[in-house]
Amino acid sequence: MSEDTLFKTALTRAMRLCSQSEYCTGDIRNKLHSWGVSENDIEKIVILLLEDKFINEERFTRAFVKDKFTMNKWGKIKISSHLRAKNISGDIISAALDTIDNDLYKKILSDMISNHRRIVKAKNQYDLKAKLLRYGLSRGFESSLLYDLLHDIEE
Repeated sequence: MSEDTLFKTALTRAMRLCSQSEYCTGDIRNKLHSWGVSENDIEKIVILLLEDKFINEERFTRAFVKDKFTMNKWGKIKISSHLRAKNISGDIISAALDTIDNDLYKKILSDMISNHRRIVKAKNQYDLKAKLLRYGLSRGFESSLLYDLLHDIEE
């Protein structure tokens, strides 16, 4: 396959992918690289996709935050970490995380901890709180919120 044909095919496939789902530039670069597209062509394709608004980092980040929070019940720390791994800028991440309603955030954390508390087996109150804390941290919630929530658990 000639370079020009590969470029056009890759551009068309990338446009189709981006029109079906949100992608960030890092994800598209990885896809193009896996398809055997040269680095020079990858940059050209990414620039074309950005110009034609097939890729938009802010839009991707907002969608990612909304999905991971509402569907997966991830905390802000875990969401932020995954977005940083995709090379999204800190300003964009902060703006997207600010769209999460704080009351809803605390309610989801509280519900999640209450549900997990029913199935966790602990020797004593200290052990229970430690297990619930680790669970909340593993889900990406802030330790200060977890400490406040776990402090309310009866002694």
